[in-house]
Amino acid sequence: MSFPAWLASLLAAISLSTMLIPFASQADQSQTILVGLDADMSSGAAEGGESIRRGALVAIREINEQGGVLGRKMKLVVRDHRGNPARGKDNIMEFVGMPGLVAVLGGVHTPVALHELKAIHANKMIYLGPWAAGTPVVKNGFKPNFVFRVSVRDSYAGGFMSDHGLKAGYKKLGLLFERTGWGRSNERAIKDALGKRGLEPVGLEWFNWGVADLSKEIERLATKGAQAIILVANPREGGIAVKFMAARTESKRLPIISHWGISGGDFFDQNKSHLAKIDFAFLQTFSFLKPPLPERAAAFLDSFKKNFPEIKSATDVASPVGAAHAYDLLHLLAKAITVAGSTDRVAVRDALENIKDHAGLMKNYAPPFAEGRHDALDASNFIMAKFDEKGIIRPVSHESIFKTGSQ
Repeated sequence: MSFPAWLASLLAAISLSTMLIPFASQADQSQTILVGLDADMSSGAAEGGESIRRGALVAIREINEQGGVLGRKMKLVVRDHRGNPARGKDNIMEFVGMPGLVAVLGGVHTPVALHELKAIHANKMIYLGPWAAGTPVVKNGFKPNFVFRVSVRDSYAGGFMSDHGLKAGYKKLGLLFERTGWGRSNERAIKDALGKRGLEPVGLEWFNWGVADLSKEIERLATKGAQAIILVANPREGGIAVKFMAARTESKRLPIISHWGISGGDFFDQNKSHLAKIDFAFLQTFSFLKPPLPERAAAFLDSFKKNFPEIKSATDVASPVGAAHAYDLLHLLAKAITVAGSTDRVAVRDALENIKDHAGLMKNYAPPFAEGRHDALDASNFIMAKFDEKGIIRPVSHESIFKTGSQ
């Protein structure tokens, strides 16, 4: 089995860091502010995990070059949960016991984040969400809430994806969702969004991780009259859906509006021949090709190139949303530590709710968070995108999402 160069070097780094951290002196650790990264770094969503890691490292280097925080340097400690909720919880508990660790940066998977919530709150661990979009990750019922997110929230994404389907002319939408907490979060969101317009999905089909065939699910949705399908899947299962849609007779292939889970892995490389046969658009928040704040995006890209010399242009940055969100979250964390005047997790948590403003990569946060509102982005920060023939993610307007629409 072959691995991309970045993945092989990352796994080596993770292995080395796992061996070295227990032998680091407590005095050394007390002088460094640690931030954990708990993400899939070696399985189906590794590209998303690596993007998050890189965005965090760019921010940490900037912070350290400016003198650090409270006169101390920051450092990222990486752990790989491989998309496994139990492994993710183990990682959280390891981070809890690390002296000097103030917060954990999460990964792509909503089911992992949901499984970790009790451990996060029982140990008063700050959890920063740069990707996992499930509404209950943040709207979790814990008071005080230690989860803060710069990412998509499904209760907003449902309306956004539905609206784009409707604007493209597709009033009969079928739903094809993974059977997880993320899928259930989207079920509620999209049914609520359509219900407000006096509509409902023509059908909902569920599938499990590891599924090998989705032809029957797609056929059932088509039989019920679906004109387009909203897909909630990660790269592997998203690829299965695309494969079986492309295998249908050309006149029977339905457009797919996808959540962004497919963009966290090697989805395009594995499915480009199938994607060439269907209309496929998906949710995003950040693109270097149409950034919300162009000057800041250009500066971020310059920093990215300095940290990762193999990056020559914006189109070389894989899964850019993860990098952009992680970058803003680390700068917000540094600002909160400064406001708190301490690395005490409870004090920093409170400070995150009281940052007045921040000039970020994604937006001008004013404020980023508040008591009762720990999601920093909303639907106004969302875009739709398509892969071009080279796999580059390109933003599109709703008018051009699909080649044709059905009235």
